[in-house]
Amino acid sequence: MKAKAAGGRWGRLLTEARNPRSGGLDRMPTARIVRLLLEEDRRALSAALAAAPAITRAAEEAARALGEGGRVVFLGAGTSGRLGVLEAAECPPTFGSDPDRIVGVMAGGEGAVFRAVEGAEDREDDGAARAGGLGRRDLLVGVSASSVTPFVRGALAAARAQGARTVLVTCAPGRGLAALADVVVVARTGPEVLTGSTRLKAGSATKAVLNAITTAAMVRLGKAYENFMVDLRPGSAKLRDRMGRIVAAATGLGARRAEALLQAAGGEVKAAIVMGRLGVAAPEARERLRAAGGHVRAALAGAPARAPRRHPPSRARKR
Repeated sequence: MKAKAAGGRWGRLLTEARNPRSGGLDRMPTARIVRLLLEEDRRALSAALAAAPAITRAAEEAARALGEGGRVVFLGAGTSGRLGVLEAAECPPTFGSDPDRIVGVMAGGEGAVFRAVEGAEDREDDGAARAGGLGRRDLLVGVSASSVTPFVRGALAAARAQGARTVLVTCAPGRGLAALADVVVVARTGPEVLTGSTRLKAGSATKAVLNAITTAAMVRLGKAYENFMVDLRPGSAKLRDRMGRIVAAATGLGARRAEALLQAAGGEVKAAIVMGRLGVAAPEARERLRAAGGHVRAALAGAPARAPRRHPPSRARKR
């Protein structure tokens, strides 16, 4: 454990500073508190946007890792750790990704996702241990609003020593961050409305950054066609309905025809789209997708696609 090494920095962290706009927070009417919180969240998203070049590099690293058969591991403590776990959990239903390929690691273990484990973030040695097994094909994304969390720093150091690529996502600019990871994403969110409570706008900015990393990476890997998610899993009635609507919109066919294509494709949205656009059977659609590395647009290239037919809304099945 090396918690003391980072302890002296906390008072100088921007995320620990007092926000001049919320000095009289306890005297404000509720409406003013709510407005101030939302205004500060808007500032946080602007801070995330300013970090777009670094987020782009992080997304490319994630796409590389997954494309090479490696893993993307989100690791953190407290709110930062929970956001990483959430990001990992949301990828399989959205993109059809393997749950073992994008994972979340929380300081204090899985139970800490629901109930805080005091002192877990201070264990640098535990962070290093949790990064064990990562290799050159893998990517570790350390998430730390303060940037000084020992658990995260230990994991980043261990991952780099093992040859894995690394990303640090933080909301606290500071000296020496470039030495901690291959890519450092700094969303300069500034002091919180409630001093030091980084679950607020730092959390909002962090969630936006992680969303951008995973979504951009998945688009690069062929998980989208146009702006449709095409590798989603039918885990609920809503998702099954969405699959039908996506096939209909991407092919220009009616709802009934789209659902028939989906059934013939065994529930595979990508194959159904290729079948509908090119007028081919499921085996040929799958072969085209295989040859195209799973990218629908590339699978459609090289053959004359049928022009999408437009149907008036009245012909679509009511939902």
